[in-house]
Amino acid sequence: GRLETSDCESLGSASGSEGDAEYAEGVSLPDMDLELLHDPEDELLCASLLDEVRAALGRAALGSKRCWRLLMPAQLQAQVRAELLRLACSEPCGLRGALLDLCVEHGKACHDVGHIAADPGVVPTFQLTLVLRLDSRLWPKIQGLFASGPAFAPLKLSTGFRVMKKKLYSSEQLLIEEC
Repeated sequence: GRLETSDCESLGSASGSEGDAEYAEGVSLPDMDLELLHDPEDELLCASLLDEVRAALGRAALGSKRCWRLLMPAQLQAQVRAELLRLACSEPCGLRGALLDLCVEHGKACHDVGHIAADPGVVPTFQLTLVLRLDSRLWPKIQGLFASGPAFAPLKLSTGFRVMKKKLYSSEQLLIEEC
C-alpha cells in the first residue's frame, strides 16, 4: 500500500519562522509538533483499548479446539500504542472514532481474534486492522506438544505487526504499514 503523511505532521509549519518558534519556547519544532498532537484523552483511551486487546488475546482460538493465551511483549505494546495514537491524530474524533479489528497470523492463516470499538458511544470514522504475529522461534512451535488438557496454553507474540487503516467517511486509498 501507499504510505501517506499525516495532516498532523504539517502543524509545525503553519506560520512564523522556525527561529522565532525555537527562540520563544526554547524548544525545537519537532518537540512542539509532539506537544500540539498530545491528547490526554486519547492517551487514556489507548491504554483502555490495549487492555481490551490483551483480554481478547488472552482467550484466542487459533483455528483449533484449543484456546491459547497470547502474551503481548512490552515492546510490542509500546509500538502498537504509538502507532494507534499516530494513526488517530488526523481523524476528526481522534482515537474515539476507531474501530479495531484484531487478527493473529498463525502459520499461513490469519485468525480473527476480536472487534473493539474504541468508544462505543461514537460513530466510527476509521477502521484499523491490527495483524499480530506469533513468535517464530522454535519453542512456540513445539510448546503445544508438551502441554496437556484443555487449559489455556501461553504463546508469545512477535514484536512485528502490520496495521491497515481505512477511513470510513472517505474514498481515500487504504493505508498499510508494516512495523
